[in-house]
Amino acid sequence: MSQSINAFTSTVLSIEVDGNVATLWLDRPEKRNAMGPEFWNDLPVAMAAIGADESIRAVVIAARGPHFSVGLDLVAMAGLAGGGDPGDGSKASPAARALRSHKEITRMQASVTAVADCAVPVIAAIHGYCIGGGLDLVAACDIRLASADAIFSLREAKVAIVADIGSLQRLPRIIGHGHLAELAYTAKDIDANRAAAIGLVNHVAADADSVLASAQAMATEIAGNSPLAVQGTKAVLAAADTKAVAEGLAQVALWNSAFLVSDDLTEAMTAFMEKRPAHFTGR
Repeated sequence: MSQSINAFTSTVLSIEVDGNVATLWLDRPEKRNAMGPEFWNDLPVAMAAIGADESIRAVVIAARGPHFSVGLDLVAMAGLAGGGDPGDGSKASPAARALRSHKEITRMQASVTAVADCAVPVIAAIHGYCIGGGLDLVAACDIRLASADAIFSLREAKVAIVADIGSLQRLPRIIGHGHLAELAYTAKDIDANRAAAIGLVNHVAADADSVLASAQAMATEIAGNSPLAVQGTKAVLAAADTKAVAEGLAQVALWNSAFLVSDDLTEAMTAFMEKRPAHFTGR
């Protein structure tokens, strides 16, 4: 049975309700809303609590602090690389490591898919950095609004990972294959104006307060319409994409569970910890 919104507790997420609109806050500002184990555990629980409340007709996802999210918490999630070891001093076999990686990847995918599967529209209010897993999260939303200071990046290629939480599957229908390929292959940063130009965000507001106000106003406007019509429209829009997204997520989970044992990923993590550029060999 789902938790109610009032019963939901988390150290990294919080929920506020105003009328028929729920705002889900990324609430780890001291870590720039980096996504660690608690985030991946709590996100589907939060979405289930919101979904169980029949009074909620639209959702806003926003963030506390100066940034929406810097993506995966590389320190907290370091054990994901190679699938981890048993913890008794022994080394896991390659097959066991791959199985653990695959299980963790698919669990993280399911967390973000809980946002995409929400029956009511979800609007992302983005400010500051929206990197890696942050971009995966907003790609699962129906509508994206940004502040003028927003910076977007599909950063995984810089850390020797194939983006595997949904951006590669969901963004083609939002920004097109060419723009996505550029972002994914280069791992470059783009600003809010470029994001708007390629259709990643619907429009750009002046600052964090303004984009939140715009998102909540849009959510309130949506909530004023027939909930049956709005939810039916969302279901029809999603119907054509569901199979393609699911197949793409399955494929990338298999790929990364095999290649997370690479020397390049070890080098990426070491370089991150040592605050130096990584030197990749392709092995």
